[in-house]
Amino acid sequence: MTLDVWAAGYRVSENTVAKLMAELGLAGRKPKRRRNLTKAGKRPAAPDRVRRQFTAVAPNLLWCGDLTEVETDEGKLYLATVLDLFSRRLLGYAMSEHHDAALAVAALNMAAANRGGDIDGVIFHSDRGSEYTAEAFEIACDKLGVLQSMGRVGSALDNAAAEAFNSTIKVEYIHRHRFRTRTEARLKISTWIVDFYNVRRRHSACDRRDRFVSGGVGGVSAAT
Repeated sequence: MTLDVWAAGYRVSENTVAKLMAELGLAGRKPKRRRNLTKAGKRPAAPDRVRRQFTAVAPNLLWCGDLTEVETDEGKLYLATVLDLFSRRLLGYAMSEHHDAALAVAALNMAAANRGGDIDGVIFHSDRGSEYTAEAFEIACDKLGVLQSMGRVGSALDNAAAEAFNSTIKVEYIHRHRFRTRTEARLKISTWIVDFYNVRRRHSACDRRDRFVSGGVGGVSAAT
């Protein structure tokens, strides 16, 4: 919040911002206890090529992804994501009432399309869920030239960057809204991602800068 106030041109201290927030009844939101959707697949898992090093020196070197659950009055909706670990930009996402390999493939294909289709050599890191060990997802990765990487079973820290995004979208948006239908959830979540998360939200991995307007490593736009 303080960084946004400074960006708007106001010269105030963090203590002043904290005091004003308290007077207005504003406070940060705490994450709820996460529910693990991961069900280990029966097929062999890819090796861990990341080893919890969730950084990249340029775009299209290292991506990560995960699936998370969204509650609606109509029933559950599942969100699959693909993040570029250079900028933490959400390159691909897909939503469905089923969490399966088709959903994970749809998110990966969207990410590839957003990069012009030429992503040969990208490492994609995930957990060992059945969606990512499935033959259909392996075929999609091979077709795109993507090299799979997987953390250990039951270790959220092995896919911490993707887990962090799930926490962010839940705390900052999903848990603050009631979705009457899956269609409503799809539209509103997509709008939050496109209009806020990818262009306006500050991220610690980008030194808390506005990723849309500030320069990234080597002069590459941080929104890349």
